[in-house]
Amino acid sequence: MKLFTSHPVAIQQGDEAMFSDFENDGDMWTGSGSRERRKPVLFEQPFRSTPVVMVTISLWDVDTGAAVRAEVKAENATPEGFDLVFRTWADTRVARLRLGWTAIGDMRNEDDWDVI
Repeated sequence: MKLFTSHPVAIQQGDEAMFSDFENDGDMWTGSGSRERRKPVLFEQPFRSTPVVMVTISLWDVDTGAAVRAEVKAENATPEGFDLVFRTWADTRVARLRLGWTAIGDMRNEDDWDVI
């Protein structure tokens, strides 16, 4: 649990195209075995501390001839940004993918000051 007691809470959201591999016969569409794609995301405004980041699939274009296997997550989160991560494996074929994300965290207040 993340409890906010004295700073404003902010929500930032985005939607990122991860790949479109059917257009160029990329490995998500033509390959097999373990495959991964990462995309760095920078927040519009940095948070005061590392936010909680939730990731969802907002576009999912897959071949239904095999089992659909996927892992989506945020990794390496900092107050400035994080990495969107998509993983698949075995014979799953993914033509296109877009991931949505929501970050919730505390923001600096204009009255904040640092003592050095």
